[in-house]
Amino acid sequence: VQLQASGGGSVQTGGSLRLSCAVTGGTSSRYSLGWFRQAPGKEREFVSAITWSGNNKLYRDSVKGRFTISRDNGDKMAYLQMNSLKPEDTALYFCAADPNMGPVLRTTPQFYTLWGHGTQVTVSS
Repeated sequence: VQLQASGGGSVQTGGSLRLSCAVTGGTSSRYSLGWFRQAPGKEREFVSAITWSGNNKLYRDSVKGRFTISRDNGDKMAYLQMNSLKPEDTALYFCAADPNMGPVLRTTPQFYTLWGHGTQVTVSS
């Protein structure tokens, strides 16, 4: 199973981007999916996560009301809609899979056993 994030780009403050995470290979979609980000010189931080069922979602405080996570298990895709972007959102964004299906979502990167390559998001002021 592999994860591939895409959809990053450069936008101005207030702009929007939609990140996608494609899950290829494997036969099961029974895992939670999370989005993390890492800015230069900083540690990787949790952004958002969604359970296998899609019923439970979690966001870091700074993105609540601006970001929306979703998934389509049929298409093996996950998405992160990012609105009202700010310069502090600039980072390399990763999608990752946690074999824990839920309902509790985890925010620590160590619980996520599968990671894709990141996609860069740059927000200019």
